[in-house]
Amino acid sequence: MAVLVDQAIWHWKGRKWAHLVSDHSYDELHEFAQRLGIPRRAFQGDHYDVPDDYRLEAIRLGAEAVDARVLVRRLKAAGLRRTRSDGPVSLGWAPA
Repeated sequence: MAVLVDQAIWHWKGRKWAHLVSDHSYDELHEFAQRLGIPRRAFQGDHYDVPDDYRLEAIRLGAEAVDARVLVRRLKAAGLRRTRSDGPVSLGWAPA
């Protein structure tokens, strides 16, 4: 059971972004995101998008750095993976 973060390879708003998930529960994920200073409104249904500097802080705080394929596989295995058909998600956020 862990909080996972993949590589920051997704470009948006001039930054590179990664995905932050839990392979245990959404509660664990929300608590971890709060420790990082990420607002709850940034929750994307099953993950948070985090910019590269937040990714490094997440790892420092104990998140496990994994490949994106591993992240998705573990999210699915935990039964926490959502699809677009599950409903709308947040439009994201950008730190100041």
